[in-house]
Formats: sequence, structure tokens, C-alpha cells
Amino acid sequence: MNEILIAVIPVVIIGVVCAAVLVVASKLMAVKEDERFPAVRDCLPGANCGACGYAGCDGYAKALCEDSAVPTNLCIPGADSVAKQLSEVLGVEFADVVEQVAVVHCSGDCAHTQDKVAYSGIESCAAAKLLYGGKGSCTFGCLGLGDCANACPQNAIIIKDGVAQVMTCDCIGCGLCVKTCPNRLISLVPDVKTTIVACSNRDKGAVTRKVCSVGCIGCKKCEKVCPSGAIKVTDNVAAIDYDKCTDCGACAENCTTKCIKVEDLRGCHHFNKQ
Repeated sequence: MNEILIAVIPVVIIGVVCAAVLVVASKLMAVKEDERFPAVRDCLPGANCGACGYAGCDGYAKALCEDSAVPTNLCIPGADSVAKQLSEVLGVEFADVVEQVAVVHCSGDCAHTQDKVAYSGIESCAAAKLLYGGKGSCTFGCLGLGDCANACPQNAIIIKDGVAQVMTCDCIGCGLCVKTCPNRLISLVPDVKTTIVACSNRDKGAVTRKVCSVGCIGCKKCEKVCPSGAIKVTDNVAAIDYDKCTDCGACAENCTTKCIKVEDLRGCHHFNKQ
């Protein structure tokens, strides 16, 4: 019995001493949390989408508390309501959020293009792309297996006729679909804009025509008729500078293949304000 006590007692003493040291260390070395952090974090929607440029809502909340220069209007999913709450908690001036929605830069549905192979693998765009760039004849086009739709927290994306479509009335502009698309076909645009280039094919015009009847052929008609210089053809595909675009529609009217479209892109933020 004495032998057992002799073995146990030193272990108990060491454990108590270590516990005491850890308690003291936790008090002396503790990093004080900004008292405003919980209130700031509660203002944010918890989407953790990274649209603000930080590593989730916790990262954005921490940055707001630590640096007064960090804007309070970076939460696109939260829109103006979250920006107002943040400005009140932090005691800074309210700044309007530039709400955004996702758009898919591809029109190559079943009526305008065709498959080059019969794909029977994993139902994933990322997986299909590994097989000769995907099943479609246009290797720049939508793979149509719904990785973006699966990533969308609002169920705002559907696959119709082989191409992803964004229902902007449900889109909160979180950008998770942008990060998910392996062909980088999706981008965020201000939800007040109406003109988009629904093509991402960077091949020369003759090659594009063979694989898709509504693909951009880089003819530069749109570039020539744009009165504000907002559209340029780079790498054989047109792109719009939304800081210059006035939505006059001239590019869409003169587009040879009609891959430039004028659409109502107002998202759920717009309708929630009404």
C-alpha cells in the first residue's frame, strides 16, 4: 500500500502544480478581446462567403474592431441593413453597400452547341473538366453539372438545358458560385446593371463558330459602337467595364451573334428595399 502511495502522491503534486501554472499563465498571457467584437459579429449574417475580402464573418468582425479604416459596407449579402447596424455599433458614418448579383457568361445551351463526348463520370463540373476539358464541344463553356448550384446557399442557381442560370431575385451576391466554377464563367456585377456578355470563349472567331452558334467571335462591332468606351475585345472575347457602362444597349443591338444581352439583373436586395 505504501508503495502505491509513494508512486501516486508525486504525480498528484505535479498535476496540481502544473494546473496552477497553467491558470496563472492563462491570466497573464491572455489576449484581451475587443468588447465590441460580439456585437459586431452578431450584426453579420454568418454566410462566411469571403465576399468582404476577409476570412469569413469572424475575420471581418475582427478587422472592423482593430482598424477604424476598414469600411463597414463590405458585406454584400447583408447589404445596407448590415452596414447600418455596423455603423451604429462602431459609431461611424453609414456607407451604402454596392449590392451585386452573379451572372453566368455562357449561352451555350443544348440549342446552340453540342457535346463532343458522352460523359458518365462523377456528377461534378470539377471532375468533368479533368476529362479533356469537359463533355461540351466548347471547352470554355458551362459544364452543366451544377457545382455552382450546389454551392449556392440561396438555391438561386438552376441548370437549364445544360447551362447554369442565376435567378437574380434570390441571389445575395455572396460569390461562392464564382469560386466554385472551374471554368471561371461566373462573375459578380452591380445589380443595377443590365448588359452582360454571355460568352467566355477565347478562341478565334472561326473556331468559336464551329462549336457554338451564340459565341463571341471577337468581331469588335460592340467596341466600335459603344459611345462610352465601356466594352473591349480582349483575347477574342468582349468584356464590359461597368464603371463606364451606361446601359445604352448599343453593343447588344449590334452584336453579330447576340451573345451580348440586356437583362434585368436586379437582385433580392433591390426588391427588399421597396
